[in-house]
Amino acid sequence: MESGTTATRVERDSMGEVMVPADRYWGAQTQRSLEHFAIGDERMPIDVVHSLAHVKRAAALVNGRLGSVPPEIAGAIVAAADEVVAGMWDDHFPLSVWQTGSGTQTNMNVNEVVANRASELLGGPLGVGRLVHPNDHVNRGQSSNDAFPTAMHLATSRALRREVIPSLLALRDAIESKRVAWADVVKLGRTHLQDAMPVTVGQEWSGYVAQLDDALSDLARADEGVLRLAIGGTAVGTGAMAPRGFGDAVVTELAASTGLPCAVAPNRFAAMSAMDDLVRVSAALRVTAGVLFKIANDVRWASSGPRGGLGELRLPANEPGSSIMPGKVNPTQAEALQMVCVQVIGNDTAVALAGAEGNFQLNVFRPVAIRNVLHSTRLVADACTSFRTHLVEGAELDRTRIASALERSVMVVTALAPVIGYDRAAAIAHLAIDEDLTLREAALRVGVDADVFDATVAPGRLIGPG
Repeated sequence: MESGTTATRVERDSMGEVMVPADRYWGAQTQRSLEHFAIGDERMPIDVVHSLAHVKRAAALVNGRLGSVPPEIAGAIVAAADEVVAGMWDDHFPLSVWQTGSGTQTNMNVNEVVANRASELLGGPLGVGRLVHPNDHVNRGQSSNDAFPTAMHLATSRALRREVIPSLLALRDAIESKRVAWADVVKLGRTHLQDAMPVTVGQEWSGYVAQLDDALSDLARADEGVLRLAIGGTAVGTGAMAPRGFGDAVVTELAASTGLPCAVAPNRFAAMSAMDDLVRVSAALRVTAGVLFKIANDVRWASSGPRGGLGELRLPANEPGSSIMPGKVNPTQAEALQMVCVQVIGNDTAVALAGAEGNFQLNVFRPVAIRNVLHSTRLVADACTSFRTHLVEGAELDRTRIASALERSVMVVTALAPVIGYDRAAAIAHLAIDEDLTLREAALRVGVDADVFDATVAPGRLIGPG
């Protein structure tokens, strides 16, 4: 048929006929969603679609073995689902994130595309008269209520394993390399943004390494939880309308096709009525964002200047920093990373609220939760890679500036306190500050023996116990 200048075909669902663009594989329910949920620009993440296709593929294999779906139809569904997984039909999944809270419309979008494509592979038509039914065949043994959360979890684990953890680990290793290179450089420590006892740059950066190690451990634990899958629970968690053992068999197939260590959710009622495992992933990403924000903030302070700030760290000059001030170079990679961290923390707030919205047997805030989690994974992965390659790997120390600041520090007076008493040491510090003296000059002025001072106040001896 023709509608204006656009060719269409008839699709039919339980509510009647709908006209669909003739060159699209989707069906009636997808078209209805496009018309009724034209909200915002955010589309359902394609990784969720690909993961749903994995679910359809696995279900078809199990249904084919059980005789629930004729073997030729099951084979066509597997072939069509494989094409979706490979990204061949990405532009046939147009639905908004802002849709039914169960993800039913995206589940049906996948069912319809797979059904029409499978029918085509069998030599049949698209739409009315097709040889493969989106509900009776592609969705056999499933509900959106167990298939969609299963796809959410698969997409999340893939993002963690393929993107977030590798990029975070690479950043951790780059920082560890700097820690080793700068292990013996003694510098002025700072607390409250004020001078404090000395540390080495290596000690300072070892803290960043330890924080990243903990963040990586948190993400790995969260990943284990998110691989517990709801499939087999069907509509409310009971597994009604699916063959006995269907969900377990689908999980086995999913493990084989995705390469992920998938497991059956220990309680499908919890897996479908709540999103606790996904909330834990988001929380781990939020903690990671806090770690990254702290590291980036330290870098900004340490590189401030070049003459009016601390100036201890020299950053790569990647681009001009000002449209009006010639020669200005800014810590832009740190700024970008911090903005990502702010966004991830905001995303987590939405995920936490969505996770609390489980009512009886179903949580109906799933699309916004998975959109935010996958948004966070992408941002963290990309920002870590950018920060590492364009800042950390090329960062250098200004050792002269570091030595000068250490030499003028008054806080090493702390080493004198056990020898001459806290009050007398404090008086020396105030004298040095008030009259712009070196600490040694102030100490000698109040009568401290030069040999005692030199033997006691040695910054290199103050970077550890004893």
